[in-house]
Amino acid sequence: MTVTTISPKDATRALAVPDVSAATTALVLTATVLVAALAYYFLGYDQGAVSIFGDDTHVHEFIHDSRHFLGFPCH
Repeated sequence: MTVTTISPKDATRALAVPDVSAATTALVLTATVLVAALAYYFLGYDQGAVSIFGDDTHVHEFIHDSRHFLGFPCH
């Protein structure tokens, strides 16, 4: 039976945990939620008539096929 030992120097190197603060985590989660909400709006809700851009339907027409592919009805 062979027993291997790890010296204290090697043990501290083996476990490198990044220093992530609560503020960094909150910032990343906030940015993720904002991007997801914008993507949901443009893919699932922007219909041209209720667009934040007025009566302009360019955004609707640009992502029209993506909307159908993802299962969002639009007409």
